[in-house]
Amino acid sequence: MPRIIGVDIPEEKKILIAIQYLYGVGPARAKSVLQTARVDEDKRAKDLDADEINRIQRALDGYVLEGDLRREVNDNIDRLKRIRSYRGLRHNMGLPTRGQRTRTNSRNARGSSGHRRTVGSMTKEMAAKLEAAKSK
Repeated sequence: MPRIIGVDIPEEKKILIAIQYLYGVGPARAKSVLQTARVDEDKRAKDLDADEINRIQRALDGYVLEGDLRREVNDNIDRLKRIRSYRGLRHNMGLPTRGQRTRTNSRNARGSSGHRRTVGSMTKEMAAKLEAAKSK
């Protein structure tokens, strides 16, 4: 399993797809990195030799990726929270920050609990047991 910038990439996938497993590498960046490194994008990751992996690694050195990029993104979000901007407040509340509708269709952000939870009806026996427990 080849390792690039400290991350194991899947060996059965084509290298164009495999290097997208790195945080901060999408389709366009993957294509440009492989062109810079002069590596065939249809080649499987397991078929790469050490020289090709080194060329890919050198091509990726010019970008902010993985831990540094995650830290940068989290610092930006923390700054928004600290200055109490609208986007920062939305991040604090765990709500969508980019203008999406929340009156409906925001179940992931708002959570399924809380508002308007459906409650099933009880059988007569369950209702009688509940009454008996309350009266004790």
